[in-house]
Amino acid sequence: MTTSKIPNRLINEKSPYLLQHAYNPVEWFPWSEEAFTKAKTEDKPIFLSIGYSTCHWCHVMEKESFEDLQVSKILNDFFISIKVDREERPDIDNIYMSVCQAMTGSGGWPLTIIMTPDKKPFFTGTYFPKQSKHGYPGLMDILNKISEAWKKDAISLIESSEDIIKAVKQYSELKPFELNSKVVEQCYKNLVKSYDHLFGGFGLAPKFPTAHNINFLLSYWKLYGEENALEMAKSSLINMYKGGIFDHVGFGFSRYSVERNWLVPHFEKMLYDNALLSYAYLETYEATKDPLYKEVAEKIFIYVLRDMTSRDGGFYSAEDADSEGKEGEFYIWSKEEVEKVLGKKDGELYSKYYNITPKGNFEGKNIPSLINTDINDKNYGALNIKLEELRRKLFDYREKRVHPLKDDKILTSWNGIMIASLAYGGRILENTQYTKVAEEALDFIFGKLQNNNGRLLARYRDGESSYLGYLDDYAFIVWGLIELYRTTYDYKYLEKALNLNEEMIKYFWDDDNGGFFMSSWDSEKLIIRSKDSYDGAIPSGNSVAVMNMVRLFKITGDVKLEKNIDKIFKTFGSLVKSMPEAYSKMVTAFLYSIVPGKLIVISGKSNEANTESMLNIANEKYSPFSSIIFNDGSEKIHKLIPFITDQNMIDNKATAYVCENYTCRIPTTSIDELIKIL
Repeated sequence: MTTSKIPNRLINEKSPYLLQHAYNPVEWFPWSEEAFTKAKTEDKPIFLSIGYSTCHWCHVMEKESFEDLQVSKILNDFFISIKVDREERPDIDNIYMSVCQAMTGSGGWPLTIIMTPDKKPFFTGTYFPKQSKHGYPGLMDILNKISEAWKKDAISLIESSEDIIKAVKQYSELKPFELNSKVVEQCYKNLVKSYDHLFGGFGLAPKFPTAHNINFLLSYWKLYGEENALEMAKSSLINMYKGGIFDHVGFGFSRYSVERNWLVPHFEKMLYDNALLSYAYLETYEATKDPLYKEVAEKIFIYVLRDMTSRDGGFYSAEDADSEGKEGEFYIWSKEEVEKVLGKKDGELYSKYYNITPKGNFEGKNIPSLINTDINDKNYGALNIKLEELRRKLFDYREKRVHPLKDDKILTSWNGIMIASLAYGGRILENTQYTKVAEEALDFIFGKLQNNNGRLLARYRDGESSYLGYLDDYAFIVWGLIELYRTTYDYKYLEKALNLNEEMIKYFWDDDNGGFFMSSWDSEKLIIRSKDSYDGAIPSGNSVAVMNMVRLFKITGDVKLEKNIDKIFKTFGSLVKSMPEAYSKMVTAFLYSIVPGKLIVISGKSNEANTESMLNIANEKYSPFSSIIFNDGSEKIHKLIPFITDQNMIDNKATAYVCENYTCRIPTTSIDELIKIL
């Protein structure tokens, strides 16, 4: 193992992931024309490695191979090596991950691609050890065989790469299909089948939080009164919180659990998971009024505001799983250590409730969890104040440990989800601090992550903003803007949401086949211009975009949006029909589109008591299919929403206009009457 004293080309990059590899003996290039030109000039294949800074197996492969002189010599002599941060370049990652999944049946990071100088892949995989073992190919054997094959018969490898690209393009061609309400029912049935009745969540192990499944279940419950859907959502969230996937000492969720019961996480913490999960806990709190869900959402916000928020207001991307070279080292405890910090008596008390034992539950130490604790027990509730006191002591002690690496780049897309959740939290929890933080983060995005032409950019770090925004950047920021409008009723957020949505259509819409491409038409030309609709760890840009457009259409009545909405559902219809639970966010958007819901317009003066009361009443109950508009009588709001022009105050009093199922009620100035109507 070694690192070079002289840095390679990655030293000039801003990505923490690329900078981690800047002193490898491998002569890495960033993704650049310089690399491809050199590969063509020297007639060498390209070794492409894609990962991200908090990826555990990326670290392992670096230590085993990219810091190794034998491996680096082969790469430097016979390949042009390129490193890509998947979080900076999701367009590149999406294409080559699709190829890997098509060729091998699976994918993951680190993603390993060997391809022609024309960017066309002929070999794919994920993590490879340095040496072959147990029938698993080693990186050195792979590189030696491919370099020999390239010398002897590069034409065959090039031809196979052409065939691979052709097959992936054919596979990605979408057959239009008209969705109907049956897909909603099928999505629910399929989630029921994969639901873990013992520990909540879906599937066995590894288990991912998939917060958008919770969103679907709550919407399904609200519309159809299916109590089992609500119970599935509640049980999943409770079990996730009780498990070790939640950091009970410092708060926040890890990326996923390697075990069915949520005990042992993959310890990296991602901003997007905590944004999506806080939204899910808030929504469940709004639906049930159970304070447990409020408590968890607030704990997530404590973590994000404390550890993941920059001085300028943007949110950092992630925290690593590893510290001091070991996964989870920062988070685990021996019972002896707990008692050393808390004292014998309090240490026993804490250990009892958080399942800390001498034997341990992870590599001889303990991940604190509530898996074997009845958190509904009255005694547990009464001990909350004491347990919180002990937690703070452990937290202060833990702060002195070597912290995991923080990936401090700021991604527009993930910030959009966090803004949406904080704005929602500000509304549901009546906490103006959350709203203020969301607004400050949005100001950061529009101050630092727009170019001179007003286009969104994807990444900010260390004073530099780069990469034309992707679909997710636009879709997720629009989501945040809609939530801020719903919380503040400030028309500027609605106006910005509509303008950004229009810009997104201009640059990403597929005029021929419908749906949105991941990258804009004026961005770098790659081997495929991909569309993503799969709702994986993060809901897809297309799913969030269509949900936004459904909500904006219901607020504004803009028929142009309705055409785009219908086209998206038709474009991805065959995919959604084939496996609706894999597209649960899009199915939720479809459900919103076919349910008329309520339209509530409150016309009144800003900051006037009756106006505020009517808006609060309109927001009081969980009503996901409702659209609420504040009409202050200004030309600005009438320009955005023309149909409310004549829905003015009556007798100079705050007035409510309520329409439902295509029927409008007589407007009322009575708060009591509005309560009855709703």
